[in-house]
Amino acid sequence: MKNHTHAQPHEISAAFEPAHPVRFAAARKSTWVSIFINLCLTVMQVLAGFFGKSQSLMADGLHSLADLLSDVLVLFANRHGNKHADADHPYGHARIETAASLILGSSLAVLGVGLLIAAGMRLQHPEQVQAVHPITLWVAIAALAAKEGMFRYMLAVALRVRSQMLVANAWHARSDAASSLVVIVGIVGNLLGYTFLDLIAAAVVGVMIAYMGIQFARDALLELVDTGLDEAEVRAIRNTLKAVPGVHGLHELRTRKMADNALVDAHIIVDPKISVSEGHYIAEAARSAVLNTHHVMDVMVHIDSEDDAHVRPNARLPQRHLLLAHLTQRLGESLPASTRVVLHYLQGKIEAELLFAAPVNLDVWRSKLAAIAADDPYFRSIQLYQGSAPD
Repeated sequence: MKNHTHAQPHEISAAFEPAHPVRFAAARKSTWVSIFINLCLTVMQVLAGFFGKSQSLMADGLHSLADLLSDVLVLFANRHGNKHADADHPYGHARIETAASLILGSSLAVLGVGLLIAAGMRLQHPEQVQAVHPITLWVAIAALAAKEGMFRYMLAVALRVRSQMLVANAWHARSDAASSLVVIVGIVGNLLGYTFLDLIAAAVVGVMIAYMGIQFARDALLELVDTGLDEAEVRAIRNTLKAVPGVHGLHELRTRKMADNALVDAHIIVDPKISVSEGHYIAEAARSAVLNTHHVMDVMVHIDSEDDAHVRPNARLPQRHLLLAHLTQRLGESLPASTRVVLHYLQGKIEAELLFAAPVNLDVWRSKLAAIAADDPYFRSIQLYQGSAPD
């Protein structure tokens, strides 16, 4: 007996909704705060760096600009990623966040490498490096304070609403804070007479930006190629499924991430002699157990009567109508009217149960059926019962 259980079409909207409206509102508010701060920092740092002759401060300003662009991507992803599932996207739109993370990470990597190359080229002519204006130091300190405060605020919101994209954006703010600290060191060194330190700081900022971008792009790419959950989480899901009453075994447990959630597929083994409806009930119980215990978007449970990964395949066996025709041919006569036939496809053979509603000579029929099962290529056993067939 095999069966699959997953969300029905009328349940898709609720089962696949990736976020609560409260999360959407909180994410939008925090992102608008970040946009405002990054816009102010970009203008302040780029202008102060340009007129104050500080390459590192200008690089940090471009870092703020990158975060400003990332904020716009967050707003876009948060708006479209929270849409309900539809006919074209039955699993929802949550991976819009993943795509946005990939675009953002790739952009940051390119920007960081560009800043590193520019600083390296200017370091080849250290005699042309000028002393920076003292105002650039105060601008860098103000930027450090603003970015650290923004990081703490955004991270608190991200953890509260459980948003992978917002966590990534919060850590962008922390990377900006770290880069501002490097800029401060470079500007102080420049003011003390070591003018090349400002360019060194600009190069370090470029490396930091590129590293963060590569990390975010890599994580997004791993999700887009359906990388599974970590081993500990998979083991916990496995234990949850095995603990469900009626589940005798488990194999082919597969997982994949979708933004902040996960999708799970599993094959569970149940008693092969139970009814289809009872097997489906066990599958629904297994699915509910995983959904209620783990941070999972949906679970598809495949019901097996045996471990089909290690036993003889049943696919080569004939279907019901062909088997009954084969049995009639071997008997030389048709089965009595109203006979109920139950077939169990197990270990590459058929175990049949026949329920005769009409009175018959059971000893004669049992002898015939036993002789057939003794050398039949399909039937392993044929059990015969007599009684009233259920309606």
